[in-house]
Amino acid sequence: MKSRLKKKKSSRDVRPCVSKSSSKTTLPLPLHIFGLVSRERPWPRKERSCIYYSTDCDKTALINNFQKRGWHKVPAFDGEWNLYWACAQNCRYIFGVDHPYRMRSDQIINHFPNSMELSRKDLLIKNIKRYRKDLERKGDALAATHPNDTKLGVGGTRYMHLDIIPMTFVLPADYNLFVEQFHKNPASTWIVKPSDKSQGVGIYLINKLSKLKRFAYEARTFYPHFHRDTCVISKYIDNPLLIGGKKFDLRLYVLVTSFNPIKAYLYNEGFCRFCTQRYDQTEIDNVYMHLTNVSIQKNNKEYNSIHGGKWSMQNLWLYLDSIRGEGVSKTLSSRILETIRHSLDAVAPVMANDRHCFEVYGYDIIIDNNLKPWLIEINTSPSIHSTTKNDCTLKTRLIDNVLDVVIPPGGMPDERWSKTPSKESLRNFTPITPVELPKAPNQSRQPTSLAGAGEGGNCCRNKSTSKSKNNGHRLAGGALPSVTTKATSKLLLPSGTSAGMRPISKKTGQKSKSKPKSTTKRAATGAAPTKISSK
Repeated sequence: MKSRLKKKKSSRDVRPCVSKSSSKTTLPLPLHIFGLVSRERPWPRKERSCIYYSTDCDKTALINNFQKRGWHKVPAFDGEWNLYWACAQNCRYIFGVDHPYRMRSDQIINHFPNSMELSRKDLLIKNIKRYRKDLERKGDALAATHPNDTKLGVGGTRYMHLDIIPMTFVLPADYNLFVEQFHKNPASTWIVKPSDKSQGVGIYLINKLSKLKRFAYEARTFYPHFHRDTCVISKYIDNPLLIGGKKFDLRLYVLVTSFNPIKAYLYNEGFCRFCTQRYDQTEIDNVYMHLTNVSIQKNNKEYNSIHGGKWSMQNLWLYLDSIRGEGVSKTLSSRILETIRHSLDAVAPVMANDRHCFEVYGYDIIIDNNLKPWLIEINTSPSIHSTTKNDCTLKTRLIDNVLDVVIPPGGMPDERWSKTPSKESLRNFTPITPVELPKAPNQSRQPTSLAGAGEGGNCCRNKSTSKSKNNGHRLAGGALPSVTTKATSKLLLPSGTSAGMRPISKKTGQKSKSKPKSTTKRAATGAAPTKISSK
């Protein structure tokens, strides 16, 4: 008996786990489902000439890109896949503590194990608050506060550079703190969101405490799983930037291939999502003028199925440059990059950085009338369902670019790859570099002021909009404004070269009168060097 056990131990034959209840060689759950193997018995690596994929999401944007590359589809339980485009739930199951299994070195998956640290609203708030305190404890310049500690920023915090999210409380844990803040400004409006829901489910606005109490009662009555820290309440951005009198937000795509160190890229071809009805702050119960989710807006009779109430980012940049002054879009895009980077830095210490993983996040950002970006929420599984032809084209290009970045130059997924894509592979992705303050002795950072754009600020403004409040232009038929004018056609997009743009002074925020010399400058966003030619 001892000799037989010794012989088995010295054997180098690697075999799958064998079920005791059957004579067949099968993989017990979850190995049989996901094709994973235990740490003690790894699969022997096979040399392959093609890539096999599996997916839980049979969408056109995905399948077309897989088939275009000549990849072959296999079931998830087959275990032969090299790339698994899984749903977040299956990914968490794979990396669960109760199932200590690992993947082969030639397998990658599209989610990080604990991506909910970034996508769950309550966890995101907790991580950002901890991030602020850590920087303040270290004496980092990014954690600089207002000269008067009692003064609060626009978002309700005393930080000068970390005011990236509105004032937010987690309920019911922070209920007393919220009530105290609410009584300081009883006329304010707040928005309540479930922590783990998406597509506008369970969102509503309140301006009275009685409405919040009614929500809590209904939640406990109709939702048996209503538990602690189940929702967040944030101060409502009641001065949003309006176009055509309608509220909108930005859906931006961010690809993260590593959290240690952070390797993240912003996709340049995001889009704006418009409400179908004109904005009115007093009508807080009308979701069609406050919530931009397509899943909500498509139920309104005024929804346009041709353009889907969406605008490309290029159109937005052209519009802002023509209305608020040339160069405004470049400054705004730089601020958006800083906001995204702060959110990634906030969760990096708690993220499980598995080398088999990459992830595409959907960032929802609102711009207020002072052209300040606000991070609203982050989605781990942004919809790749296409509602229009332009939408299908955009998401197909997005997936194509993502695959170019995450697949090594050799064409086969490999966890040992350094995840450093070439410039040709990045294409429409802009690297998100660390946020750094300009080194100036005895001078705190003063961001380029856009707060006065339209109200005596430093940025140029079109005279035709001087009487328009909140930039809410009235257009016939509620259509989106056109940007194909002569003035806007000459403006350049921030995602491309910035040739001919006059630099913005760091001290005053005003445009320099001197012409820029012909030189090569590296953008603050970490993009490739851009050639700036003199006029």
